[in-house]
Amino acid sequence: MDVILREVRDSDLPVFFVQMQDPEAVRMAAFTAEDPSDSARFHAHWARIRATPGVVNRTVAAASDGTVVGHAAVYGPPEEREVTYWIGREFWGRGAATAALRQLLAVVPERPLHARAAADNPGSLRVLHKCGFHPAGTDRGFANARGEEIDEVLLTLPA
Repeated sequence: MDVILREVRDSDLPVFFVQMQDPEAVRMAAFTAEDPSDSARFHAHWARIRATPGVVNRTVAAASDGTVVGHAAVYGPPEEREVTYWIGREFWGRGAATAALRQLLAVVPERPLHARAAADNPGSLRVLHKCGFHPAGTDRGFANARGEEIDEVLLTLPA
């Protein structure tokens, strides 16, 4: 799927909110908000990250018609910069996440960059691998979406 990255617009937020209500997407992402259906918290979170210097946040849109596909970002202090992305489930398996992450990596030249993914999320692990990330370790963390601790893979895109 051919996608573009652009600045996040206020009109994108309702689409992101709906995408984050998909039970399967939430389960696969695992490390989500405690209550993804809490609109006030969602909007407060987005207001905070959009106002935070150093956060590079982009909307992922279909190149053909501008449909909002998801979002991608880089955040964190210089020594711990991390990538994150969310692609609406209706676009899974079409290369949107890989294309978006590759474009984001071109926008943010800093290295190393880090990423995390649930160990049982093969799609996200495949995207990160295709974009040059390498496993750097494992961890366990509480996954709100699953209500339990799960294994996660820590990855690094080296300098």
